[in-house]
Amino acid sequence: MTKSLSAASTKQTAPASAPIPRRVLIFVDESNITSTAKSANRKLDWIKLRDFLLHERELIEMVVYAGLPPAMPEWQAERDRKSKFLFWLRSHGFLVVEKDGSPADEGHYKANVDVLMAIDGVELSVQMQPDVVILATGDADFSHLALHLRRRGIRVEVASIAQTLGSGLKTSANEIIDLAPLLAGFEALA
Repeated sequence: MTKSLSAASTKQTAPASAPIPRRVLIFVDESNITSTAKSANRKLDWIKLRDFLLHERELIEMVVYAGLPPAMPEWQAERDRKSKFLFWLRSHGFLVVEKDGSPADEGHYKANVDVLMAIDGVELSVQMQPDVVILATGDADFSHLALHLRRRGIRVEVASIAQTLGSGLKTSANEIIDLAPLLAGFEALA
């Protein structure tokens, strides 16, 4: 006696599908990451940094927070250089948030973008619903942001090097991405 198999009793297996890519939102403290590269005596390659952080995941947005030198005659040359750099970032798909700086100590300026980055970190995470937020900074001031995002069920990764990573931020993240191997492959500063 032969038994016929009906469609309902036949178990078909679907081909194994690739895992769903995790959606990633990246926030970059430009001053901190640039200083990190300089401390390693390396030029920063922003495209390679983005690709390294994504690690084959889906990018929602990479937001770069940058302070501009004060809009004063003595700062104009540096301001023009920084504006040209920020234009380059924008033309390569980075979302740039800038803040005008104010004079500080002799020959220095202060343009603290931490508050902007923290507010956007919460707001954009709520709106864009990433699976992962990467904070590209070693600044421990972002510890509370990392904890806040984790309480919302968002995985938080921090990208920095050990020498510039604040201990509070290190313990607030799900994972630390060590930038040292990436920076080692970049061109040395002249």
